[in-house]
Amino acid sequence: FYVMLAAALLCALVASSTVGTYILSISAIALTGVVLIQNYRDTSAIQAKLNEIIVALDAARNDVVGLEHGSREEITAELESIEKRAGRTAKSRSGTA
Repeated sequence: FYVMLAAALLCALVASSTVGTYILSISAIALTGVVLIQNYRDTSAIQAKLNEIIVALDAARNDVVGLEHGSREEITAELESIEKRAGRTAKSRSGTA
């Protein structure tokens, strides 16, 4: 990564302004791609870890595993359901009705 960045900057300084612009544009696009791919990997790893925790817990509902692959409406409906359950659980623990 750093080698590519240094080479792009060196070429931009040595070459004409038009060529330098193209080189920097291509480098920026490549860098964006690398960052997006890394972010996807991180997110996928976190989802896998959370899914493992959900499966390991007896009290957890296993039907939420893989929810990230659902439609926006499914995710929103499940999130609202979880928030309602969390609110009821908090009220019952505090003793208020």
